[in-house]
Amino acid sequence: MELSPYWQAIADKAHQEQRPFLSLAPMEAVTNAVFRQVVETAAAPDIINTEFVNALSVTHPLAKFSAQGRLYISDQEKIKPVIQLWGNQAEAFRKAAFAVKEMGYPAIDINMGCPDATVIKNHGGSDLIRHPDDAVSVIAATKEAGLPVSVKTRLGYSETSEFKTWIPFLLQQDVQVLTVHVRTRQEMSKVPAHYEFIDELVKMRDEIAPNTLLAINGDVSDRDAANQLAAEHPGVDGVMIGRGIFNNPFAFEEHPHQHTPAELVDLLRLQLDLFDDFATRYDSPRFPSLKRFFKIYVKRIPHSADLRAQLMETKSTDEVRNLLDQNQQIINQPITD
Repeated sequence: MELSPYWQAIADKAHQEQRPFLSLAPMEAVTNAVFRQVVETAAAPDIINTEFVNALSVTHPLAKFSAQGRLYISDQEKIKPVIQLWGNQAEAFRKAAFAVKEMGYPAIDINMGCPDATVIKNHGGSDLIRHPDDAVSVIAATKEAGLPVSVKTRLGYSETSEFKTWIPFLLQQDVQVLTVHVRTRQEMSKVPAHYEFIDELVKMRDEIAPNTLLAINGDVSDRDAANQLAAEHPGVDGVMIGRGIFNNPFAFEEHPHQHTPAELVDLLRLQLDLFDDFATRYDSPRFPSLKRFFKIYVKRIPHSADLRAQLMETKSTDEVRNLLDQNQQIINQPITD
């Protein structure tokens, strides 16, 4: 297998800069077109993934209408996102792959790691670890559209030792990129990521599928941490950041520095504007979905607990803007530790 031009360009750029390629993890109700543009504005990674999209919903006569918001790519997005599909039906993936190719997506990632109970109940995400035959058929069907296909997974379902058979099995499927969240499904995010297995993962990749790019996910906070992880584990090609973006929306910046509360609030104002634009196009997500983001932008403002509590009581983007205007004086104060 040779790397596609899409992934080769990403790998080459990172190699030339002597660093791993960096990606923003697919996160449910987070990495939609609105927040993707916020991250791009703050500090862009090499790859940005969409939120999870059920493969069946992409072309289903009824479900495809509710999925349109998840599939939307803004003309303002400089980085075309990789779409992450979940499910277990090969034909659904085949149809979805051809459809998203027409929509302009450059690549497809298959979700084989989500630990959510509802996803597993519907035989997607990390449930595929327990059903390798489905995993094979889904990968093969997705490839038919001709887009580069990658997989994101976990070490195993119940035991970390499962990676000794599961990861080689996936490497044999000739995927462009294999991203491993170095925990099991059962562990969720309740234990530290198992970095002690990374070198063995690299060895497996080198022996079985040397052209497959290997990326690591789990407990990586920012670009510096990603660079350090890759330096400590030669052979790792990429690093994916997920929850770290909630601690620092500037997580991907090349030269980290302290940002003022005003800079953070400017990002919130941008997200409000983008959300309003999105709301003119699609009915979902609705305003309450914005509230999970407020802490990102205000947590380092003096008396931020009070401001955040007030923000959580708002019912519209205009109410949020008015509240920010009323608190502009404290927002402009120097940042606190």
